[in-house]
Amino acid sequence: MNFANFQGNPLLFCSLYAGIAIVAYLIGAIPSGLLIGKFYHVDIRRMGSGNIGATNVTRSIGKGAGRFCFFCDFLKGALPVLLVNLLTHDAVAAILAGLLTILGHMFPVYLKFRGGKGISTAAGVGLALAPLPLLIAAAVWAVVFFSSRYVSLASISASIALPAGVILLGLCRIGGSVACSPLTMGFFVLIGVLAVWKHASNIKRLLNGTENRFERKK
Repeated sequence: MNFANFQGNPLLFCSLYAGIAIVAYLIGAIPSGLLIGKFYHVDIRRMGSGNIGATNVTRSIGKGAGRFCFFCDFLKGALPVLLVNLLTHDAVAAILAGLLTILGHMFPVYLKFRGGKGISTAAGVGLALAPLPLLIAAAVWAVVFFSSRYVSLASISASIALPAGVILLGLCRIGGSVACSPLTMGFFVLIGVLAVWKHASNIKRLLNGTENRFERKK
Protein backbone atom coordinates (compact mmCIF):
# COMPACT_ATOMS: atom_id res chain seq x y z
CA MET A 1 0.00 0.00 0.00
CA ASN A 2 1.43 3.34 -1.08
CA PHE A 3 -0.04 6.46 0.48
CA ALA A 4 0.55 8.36 -2.75
CA ASN A 5 -2.36 6.39 -4.24
CA PHE A 6 -4.75 8.00 -1.73
CA GLN A 7 -3.73 11.63 -2.25
CA GLY A 8 -6.67 12.12 -4.63
CA ASN A 9 -9.03 11.45 -1.73
CA PRO A 10 -8.12 13.92 1.06
CA LEU A 11 -10.66 12.49 3.52
CA LEU A 12 -9.34 8.94 3.19
CA PHE A 13 -5.75 10.22 3.20
CA CYS A 14 -6.25 12.12 6.47
CA SER A 15 -8.20 9.22 7.97
CA LEU A 16 -5.31 6.84 7.35
CA TYR A 17 -2.87 9.19 9.06
CA ALA A 18 -5.28 9.67 11.96
CA GLY A 19 -5.68 5.90 12.30
CA ILE A 20 -1.92 5.40 12.38
CA ALA A 21 -1.54 8.12 15.01
CA ILE A 22 -4.25 6.70 17.27
CA VAL A 23 -3.08 3.08 17.07
CA ALA A 24 0.57 4.05 17.58
CA TYR A 25 -0.33 6.17 20.62
CA LEU A 26 -2.38 3.40 22.21
CA ILE A 27 0.46 0.91 21.69
CA GLY A 28 3.00 3.32 23.12
CA ALA A 29 0.75 3.98 26.10
CA ILE A 30 0.78 0.32 27.20
CA PRO A 31 2.43 0.57 30.67
CA SER A 32 4.92 -2.29 30.47
CA GLY A 33 6.55 -1.45 33.78
CA LEU A 34 3.22 -1.31 35.62
CA LEU A 35 2.11 -4.66 34.14
CA ILE A 36 5.41 -6.30 35.05
CA GLY A 37 5.08 -4.92 38.58
CA LYS A 38 1.57 -6.38 38.83
CA PHE A 39 3.03 -9.78 37.92
CA TYR A 40 5.29 -9.43 40.95
CA HIS A 41 2.32 -8.22 43.05
CA VAL A 42 3.64 -4.68 43.43
CA ASP A 43 2.57 -1.27 42.14
CA ILE A 44 5.75 0.11 40.59
CA ARG A 45 4.32 3.64 40.93
CA ARG A 46 4.58 3.30 44.71
CA MET A 47 8.17 2.06 44.70
CA GLY A 48 11.49 3.84 44.22
CA SER A 49 11.12 6.91 42.04
CA GLY A 50 7.54 5.99 41.13
CA ASN A 51 8.44 5.91 37.44
CA ILE A 52 7.11 3.05 35.28
CA GLY A 53 10.32 2.78 33.23
CA ALA A 54 12.97 0.08 33.16
CA THR A 55 15.33 1.85 35.57
CA ASN A 56 12.83 1.95 38.41
CA VAL A 57 11.70 -1.59 37.65
CA THR A 58 15.32 -2.74 37.90
CA ARG A 59 15.87 -0.92 41.20
CA SER A 60 12.56 -1.99 42.72
CA ILE A 61 12.14 -5.56 41.44
CA GLY A 62 15.40 -6.77 39.92
CA LYS A 63 17.60 -6.90 36.84
CA GLY A 64 15.58 -9.57 35.06
CA ALA A 65 12.35 -7.62 35.37
CA GLY A 66 14.11 -4.40 34.39
CA ARG A 67 15.60 -5.92 31.25
CA PHE A 68 12.25 -7.36 30.26
CA CYS A 69 10.66 -3.93 30.79
CA PHE A 70 13.30 -2.31 28.58
CA PHE A 71 12.71 -4.96 25.91
CA CYS A 72 8.93 -4.40 25.96
CA ASP A 73 9.25 -0.61 25.83
CA PHE A 74 11.86 -0.90 23.07
CA LEU A 75 9.53 -3.08 20.99
CA LYS A 76 6.71 -0.57 21.50
CA GLY A 77 8.84 1.92 19.63
CA ALA A 78 10.34 -0.31 16.96
CA LEU A 79 7.48 -2.55 15.81
CA PRO A 80 4.80 0.07 14.97
CA VAL A 81 7.29 2.11 12.94
CA LEU A 82 8.65 -0.93 11.10
CA LEU A 83 5.13 -2.16 10.36
CA VAL A 84 3.89 1.22 9.14
CA ASN A 85 6.98 1.63 6.96
CA LEU A 86 6.50 -1.86 5.53
CA LEU A 87 2.81 -1.35 4.77
CA THR A 88 2.83 2.25 3.54
CA HIS A 89 6.35 2.99 2.27
CA ASP A 90 5.67 6.51 3.52
CA ALA A 91 8.33 8.29 5.61
CA VAL A 92 5.86 10.76 7.09
CA ALA A 93 3.58 7.95 8.25
CA ALA A 94 6.52 6.09 9.81
CA ILE A 95 7.73 9.21 11.64
CA LEU A 96 4.18 9.93 12.79
CA ALA A 97 3.96 6.41 14.21
CA GLY A 98 7.29 6.89 15.97
CA LEU A 99 6.29 10.21 17.48
CA LEU A 100 2.96 8.91 18.78
CA THR A 101 4.43 5.75 20.31
CA ILE A 102 6.92 7.88 22.26
CA LEU A 103 4.23 10.36 23.32
CA GLY A 104 2.05 7.42 24.32
CA HIS A 105 4.80 6.09 26.58
CA MET A 106 5.47 9.51 28.10
CA PHE A 107 1.80 10.49 28.49
CA PRO A 108 -0.28 7.28 28.64
CA VAL A 109 -4.04 7.74 28.69
CA TYR A 110 -4.31 4.57 30.80
CA LEU A 111 -2.37 6.21 33.66
CA LYS A 112 -3.81 9.72 33.56
CA PHE A 113 -0.96 10.81 31.26
CA ARG A 114 1.76 10.07 33.84
CA GLY A 115 4.22 7.80 32.06
CA GLY A 116 7.89 7.07 31.59
CA LYS A 117 10.68 9.19 30.19
CA GLY A 118 10.65 7.66 26.74
CA ILE A 119 14.27 6.54 26.43
CA SER A 120 13.63 2.84 25.74
CA THR A 121 10.76 3.56 23.34
CA ALA A 122 12.77 6.26 21.55
CA ALA A 123 15.59 3.76 21.15
CA GLY A 124 13.16 1.39 19.43
CA VAL A 125 12.03 4.16 17.10
CA GLY A 126 15.68 4.99 16.46
CA LEU A 127 16.37 1.40 15.43
CA ALA A 128 13.51 1.53 12.93
CA LEU A 129 14.29 4.96 11.44
CA ALA A 130 18.00 5.63 11.97
CA PRO A 131 19.93 2.57 13.19
CA LEU A 132 23.44 4.01 12.74
CA PRO A 133 22.80 7.12 14.89
CA LEU A 134 21.16 4.81 17.44
CA LEU A 135 24.42 2.86 17.70
CA ILE A 136 26.26 6.13 18.37
CA ALA A 137 23.75 7.06 21.07
CA ALA A 138 23.97 3.58 22.62
CA ALA A 139 27.76 3.86 22.76
CA VAL A 140 27.48 7.28 24.42
CA TRP A 141 25.00 5.85 26.94
CA ALA A 142 27.35 2.99 27.80
CA VAL A 143 30.43 5.21 28.18
CA VAL A 144 28.63 7.74 30.39
CA PHE A 145 26.88 5.11 32.50
CA PHE A 146 29.90 2.91 33.18
CA SER A 147 32.06 5.92 33.98
CA SER A 148 29.51 7.69 36.23
CA ARG A 149 26.98 4.98 37.25
CA TYR A 150 24.18 7.52 36.69
CA VAL A 151 21.43 6.12 34.45
CA SER A 152 19.82 9.55 34.16
CA LEU A 153 23.05 11.22 33.03
CA ALA A 154 23.64 8.45 30.51
CA SER A 155 20.07 8.77 29.21
CA ILE A 156 20.33 12.56 28.90
CA SER A 157 23.64 12.21 27.06
CA ALA A 158 22.17 9.62 24.69
CA SER A 159 19.12 11.85 24.12
CA ILE A 160 21.47 14.54 22.87
CA ALA A 161 23.75 12.16 20.97
CA LEU A 162 20.91 10.56 18.96
CA PRO A 163 19.70 13.71 17.15
CA ALA A 164 23.30 14.90 16.83
CA GLY A 165 24.18 11.60 15.16
CA VAL A 166 21.13 11.78 12.88
CA ILE A 167 22.09 15.31 11.77
CA LEU A 168 25.80 14.52 11.33
CA LEU A 169 25.26 11.32 9.34
CA GLY A 170 22.37 12.91 7.45
CA LEU A 171 24.53 15.80 6.29
CA CYS A 172 27.11 13.23 5.17
CA ARG A 173 24.33 11.31 3.37
CA ILE A 174 25.03 8.15 5.36
CA GLY A 175 22.18 5.84 6.36
CA GLY A 176 19.54 5.92 3.62
CA SER A 177 17.01 8.42 2.35
CA VAL A 178 14.67 8.30 5.37
CA ALA A 179 17.45 8.63 7.95
CA CYS A 180 18.99 11.52 6.00
CA SER A 181 15.80 13.50 5.40
CA PRO A 182 15.34 16.91 7.09
CA LEU A 183 12.02 15.64 8.47
CA THR A 184 13.79 12.80 10.30
CA MET A 185 16.42 15.20 11.62
CA GLY A 186 13.76 17.55 12.95
CA PHE A 187 11.85 14.64 14.47
CA PHE A 188 14.84 13.39 16.46
CA VAL A 189 15.69 16.90 17.63
CA LEU A 190 12.13 17.18 18.98
CA ILE A 191 12.38 13.77 20.67
CA GLY A 192 15.73 14.72 22.19
CA VAL A 193 14.28 17.93 23.63
CA LEU A 194 11.29 16.04 25.06
CA ALA A 195 13.53 13.39 26.62
CA VAL A 196 15.79 15.97 28.28
CA TRP A 197 12.71 17.88 29.50
CA LYS A 198 11.31 14.68 31.06
CA HIS A 199 14.60 14.39 32.99
CA ALA A 200 14.27 17.88 34.54
CA SER A 201 13.98 16.49 38.07
CA ASN A 202 16.99 14.25 37.50
CA ILE A 203 19.01 17.21 36.26
CA LYS A 204 18.21 19.11 39.44
CA ARG A 205 19.31 16.15 41.56
CA LEU A 206 22.49 15.73 39.51
CA LEU A 207 23.33 19.39 40.07
CA ASN A 208 22.77 19.25 43.83
CA GLY A 209 24.42 15.83 44.24
CA THR A 210 21.38 13.84 45.38
CA GLU A 211 20.79 11.69 42.28
CA ASN A 212 20.87 7.92 42.89
CA ARG A 213 23.61 5.83 41.32
CA PHE A 214 23.71 2.20 40.29
CA GLU A 215 26.59 1.10 42.49
CA ARG A 216 28.86 -1.73 41.45
CA LYS A 217 28.34 -4.92 43.38
CA LYS A 218 31.39 -5.84 45.46
